[in-house]
Amino acid sequence: MIAENVKNIRESIAATCYRIGRDPQTVDLIAVSKTFGSEDISAAYDAGVRDFGENYVQELVGKRDQLSGHDIHWHFIGHLQTNKVKYIIDWVSLIQSVDSDGLAAEIEKRGSRLGKIVDVLIEVNTSEEATKFGVKPPLAMDLIRAVNNRPSLRLKGLMTIGPFSDVAEESRASFRSLKNIFEQANTAGFLRTPMTVLSMGMTHDYPIAIEEGSTMVRVGTAIFGTREKRD
Repeated sequence: MIAENVKNIRESIAATCYRIGRDPQTVDLIAVSKTFGSEDISAAYDAGVRDFGENYVQELVGKRDQLSGHDIHWHFIGHLQTNKVKYIIDWVSLIQSVDSDGLAAEIEKRGSRLGKIVDVLIEVNTSEEATKFGVKPPLAMDLIRAVNNRPSLRLKGLMTIGPFSDVAEESRASFRSLKNIFEQANTAGFLRTPMTVLSMGMTHDYPIAIEEGSTMVRVGTAIFGTREKRD
């Protein structure tokens, strides 16, 4: 079932890309595996997925240990507390949820101790919902400048979550807002290297995200099924 789901998602991504004149290779698929076990992750891995997203540090560390023989690229996509950075800093592929300069400073401190350049995305709360983390759009450029100025961090791009809605079209404004911030920063002339990643779009709205320029979609339910709610 998981293998079939992965196949269907890849075909859907390709169909969306072809419809708007994009190369499907410009959209990376991140399988969001939070609350699912190593057997499910292995099934997606066997179906060709190599990038997996997790929301909780303890859960991510456990799965990484269980699947140490797999060449998985782990993405941290949840809210990251500064005191948890040390547990993942030396092996995580991409931290997608940098939402403050304080967190960026801690990641840089830990990365510099290891002699490592850490790849990060800045999370922007484009829907400005109080229940979400992420820097607010008016403050995003200041955080982009701050992260860009930290030599042990490599700012790859931006991430957002669309509004909590069953109507996919309602996410379009959020995705368009992120793309606008992305383009403004890339053309402002202060970045050490241009940003290339727009991580936006989940199971219910990833086609809309691709239409608005997403280069990375984070899909969980459509691959693994409905997850149990976490306490």
